[in-house]
Amino acid sequence: MSFYDATVPAYLQILGSLSRVLDKAEAHCKAKNIAPEVLLSARLYPDMLPFTNQVQFVSDYATKGCARLTQSEVPSTPDTEKTFEELRQRLARTIDYVKAFKPAQFEGAETRDVTFGIGGGKTATLNGQAFLSNFSLPNFYFHAATAHGILRHNGVEIGKRDFMGV
Repeated sequence: MSFYDATVPAYLQILGSLSRVLDKAEAHCKAKNIAPEVLLSARLYPDMLPFTNQVQFVSDYATKGCARLTQSEVPSTPDTEKTFEELRQRLARTIDYVKAFKPAQFEGAETRDVTFGIGGGKTATLNGQAFLSNFSLPNFYFHAATAHGILRHNGVEIGKRDFMGV
């Protein structure tokens, strides 16, 4: 399996499923007469980030993961989304961005050094394989699962198949 095949399809699967889950969340709000802001600002616990930020982070980890692994410029994506539609648009832009990468761009990525921010003004450097396996994908899936959990906790009728996109 190529490094491209280990990266791009994983990001695309969850980005697509999260986009469809947004549709279900918005439909849930309409059916139950719930203001969309209630779900968009919902958290699993008070010290955790709200749903909107979880979706933004999913987008960021896919975008920045591909960029860093291919030594492309890491795009800046301001977190300005406030509606389901704006989040869907962000996910659509992220999907288009990820789809634009070609397998040749990932050749040798597993051994390239990848330097990235880890918070508090600090950085870390890992080879591409460790970056993908130990940082980018775990964070990507964490925020996707948390977004899914927030919606499910708030009554949106979604399950594992929705998360997986099948």
